[in-house]
Amino acid sequence: MTVKRIQPGPIMSGAVVHGNTVYLSGQVGNGDDVTAQAKDCLAKVDALLKEAGTDKSRILQTLVYLKDMSNFAEMNAVWKAWVDPENTPARATSQAELAAPHILVEFTVTAAID
Repeated sequence: MTVKRIQPGPIMSGAVVHGNTVYLSGQVGNGDDVTAQAKDCLAKVDALLKEAGTDKSRILQTLVYLKDMSNFAEMNAVWKAWVDPENTPARATSQAELAAPHILVEFTVTAAID
């Protein structure tokens, strides 16, 4: 099977397709709060999934990393408005020290491709 790299860079790709699966790198967003960052992250997820030939209805798993779990409800409100309610993926949310102090939330997604 071939490996296709989407938006490759010097240290990582935006996504990697292998077979009928796409693996997105962790997506972080811009904004001053978790709501703004989560919306921006999920817009980036949509764009990468589209470039890979799939969409959010085909997400298999999402890992969510929050800088502070006290922001869980805020992040989850954005998630609920975005996720396909007929095709919810497996999901886990953890608190983590993220790559830079201003990053409040990060989403890592794995999805199927038809």
